[in-house]
Amino acid sequence: MARIVVLGAGLVGSVMAQDLSLQHEVTSVDISTDNLDKLSGIETIIADVSNTNTLQNIIKDFDLVIGAVPGFMGYKMMKDVIEAGKNIVDISFYPEDPFGLDELAKEKGVVAVMDCGVAPGMGNIIFGYHNTKMTITDYECLVGGLPEKREWPYEYQAVFSPIDVIEEYIRPARFVKNSSLVVKEALSDTELVVFEKIGTLESWNSDGLRTLIETMKHVPNMIEKTLRYPGCVEYLKVLRESGFFSYDEIEVNGHKIRPIDLTSKLLFPKWEMKEGDKDFTAMRIRIIGEENKIPVCYEYNLLDRYTDGINSMSRTTGYTCTAVANLVINGDYKRIGISPPEYLGKHFNFVKNYLEVRGVNYKVNKK
Repeated sequence: MARIVVLGAGLVGSVMAQDLSLQHEVTSVDISTDNLDKLSGIETIIADVSNTNTLQNIIKDFDLVIGAVPGFMGYKMMKDVIEAGKNIVDISFYPEDPFGLDELAKEKGVVAVMDCGVAPGMGNIIFGYHNTKMTITDYECLVGGLPEKREWPYEYQAVFSPIDVIEEYIRPARFVKNSSLVVKEALSDTELVVFEKIGTLESWNSDGLRTLIETMKHVPNMIEKTLRYPGCVEYLKVLRESGFFSYDEIEVNGHKIRPIDLTSKLLFPKWEMKEGDKDFTAMRIRIIGEENKIPVCYEYNLLDRYTDGINSMSRTTGYTCTAVANLVINGDYKRIGISPPEYLGKHFNFVKNYLEVRGVNYKVNKK
């Protein structure tokens, strides 16, 4: 039994803590007493882990750190953990280049797995798995988490912090076409896609490839697009173009504020998942290429729904992370340095089976 500390007790962090507590001794850390009070049978610590000394003092006696803090805190948090010489599996999805920490992690002898959620995360693991078995020419991932009940005005709810969600709407989207990097604005190239048992969803360019752009340079075509209910893109573009997502300070009645802070403050109660709210996660991955010199297309489909009081995005994100956490704890994955999830391709079957036991099922079809 290992000693594991989970930094962040939000909707995803709390699910990971509960799951890991089935096999390990778990402590959950958060600045919010409300979040910690919802946990049962788990040691808790109220603390601000943005403070380096506080964080490093907390984690010093643990075997593994799980990062589940908001994205804007993620890079610094991971750096602090690595400097303390502790292994970490992280889902904070920070915007900075993770490989900037690779040399430090190698110097400290630390195993650091980042972006370990659903997408990025499980999608990357699937990609990495097939990369060892075939010559891939095309990778496409469509993914989104949505409320089952479509309610005006946003038809959306989030398990992540509002600022992290808004980042998807403003960060330029990078994808690879004919071996060239293409950069377009987020929310571009809207398409309508029909999903079985769901209906029509809207897809658009988002910056979801992340590390794949560097680690899978040999693949000529790669793209990830986010899914929302139809009509979403138009109002998000209006908000963005009107400046509501800007990080640049403006003056209002003698006070300087960042519009993004006001917007996230206003949207949080609108987007927050409340007691009894249900959601689903939809993902379709297509991997095309040649296997044993024969053209092939693998299609993975995920439709996961709110189950047993746990929302789907927490399940699909959190259980991928806890699966990898067990690989690290058990010594089955011990690569020193920064590891994006595509490096764990050979552990695909372990992660897939771990998810299936918890009711998260990826269906694969070979064409």
